Order: sequence, then C-alpha cells, then structure tokens
Amino acid sequence: MKIKNKVVIVTGASSGIGLATARLLAKHGAKVALVARSRDKLHNLSAKLPDSLPICADMTRKEDIKKMVKETVKHFGRIDILINSAGQGYDAPVEKIDIATYRRIFDLDVVGPIVAMQQVIPIMRAQKGGAIVNISSGTSLMFLPGMSPYSSLKSAVVSISLTAREELKKDNIGVSVVYPYMTLTAFEDNTIKEVEDVQPEIEEERGPLRPPDAAEYIAEKILEGIENNEAEIFAHDWMKKLK
Repeated sequence: MKIKNKVVIVTGASSGIGLATARLLAKHGAKVALVARSRDKLHNLSAKLPDSLPICADMTRKEDIKKMVKETVKHFGRIDILINSAGQGYDAPVEKIDIATYRRIFDLDVVGPIVAMQQVIPIMRAQKGGAIVNISSGTSLMFLPGMSPYSSLKSAVVSISLTAREELKKDNIGVSVVYPYMTLTAFEDNTIKEVEDVQPEIEEERGPLRPPDAAEYIAEKILEGIENNEAEIFAHDWMKKLK
C-alpha cells in the first residue's frame, strides 16, 4: 500500500515509536490522526504536521477508542491504516507479578488494540481494503528473566495479529506485527519495574547486547512493512532466528 494521501490512525503518537511513525508518514503525504492522552503534546505536534488531527484518548477506555475512530472518519471521511503503538512495559518475576497491575497493562497493551481493530475493520471492509499494524516487542521472541509480564502481553499481540491476518485476507485487509529491538525512547522510564536490572544477567547468559535503535529507524521499518504488506516486521534480520 502506498502511503501518500492515506488516512492513518497512530496511537501513542505523542512519544517514542508512535511519534516517529506519525512524523514519517506525514512526511510521505499521509493524513494522520494523532492519538494519545497528552492533549498539549498532540496539539503541538499537529501544528507541525500538515493534514493531521489531534485526538485525545485513553486506549484503556472503550468509549475513547470508539470516539477516536468516529472523529477520524468525521474529519477525513475514511480510515486506511491503523497503527496500534500505545503501550507500557511491566517487568517482574512471575512469583511477584501484581495481578491488578498486570490487568491494567493488559487493558492497554492487548485489549486496546483489539478494540481499535474491531472498530476499524468494518470501515476498511466497506472500503474494500486497509492495513493494520500492531507493535509487539522483540521480548516476545525470547524468554528473559523478570520480563514475563510484558513478554506475555506482546506475545498475545503477535497471535492476535497473525490470526487476524488470516481472517481478513478475503477483505483485502493486511494485518502486520512489528518486533522492535531496544529503542532509544522514554519507554524504559515509563516501565513499571518490580525487579532489579536484568541486563547484567542477560548479558552473562547471551553476551553483550547490541546497541539500541532510534525510534526513527523502527518507523522506517513500519513504513516499509506497510508498503510491502509484510506479515511480520523485524527490526533486524537476526531476530528472525529467535522464532
């Protein structure tokens, strides 16, 4: 799918991968609905991106997600692409997982994208096609101590995405899942941690970690994946060997 003049919803657009992706798609001529909870950040960003629409929404709230889709259609008349980038990390050993916290992150990282997909699929079907991109994580390809909460949620995103891809083939709706590696964003700062730093343990077992990627690099991968209708978008080829 070519990006120019396409209407794209990007959740988590105020920072990190979502922000970099929104900027890149706008640069390539897309009309972008910018979705996040931070109203001020969205309006500041929208002022710099032509044909963009800021929508303040909490992706854990079903009514906010419905409003996001309705406002996008009302403003642009259609939705061609949905990019589910909003999310938060949660690290803890299995025996110390706080169930209330896990459920809250589950609502954001898994349920939110599902609800968004459910809202846009009928629209895309009526338009005879579309694209959905869900951001997973490289951690879903590995079994890292202390990271099972986040890894399990992102593994769910993988299964949902690839199953939806099969279900929606007949409707010309491509569903893709993205596996970022460590990325230079504020994601780690916002991750809820109930575990000590696991990087030394990981490096002892697996060797030195590769340097993190820029969010802009992942955005380029997402753009390429949309254009080529890729089922799985890996940050690096070496990650494919982890499957």
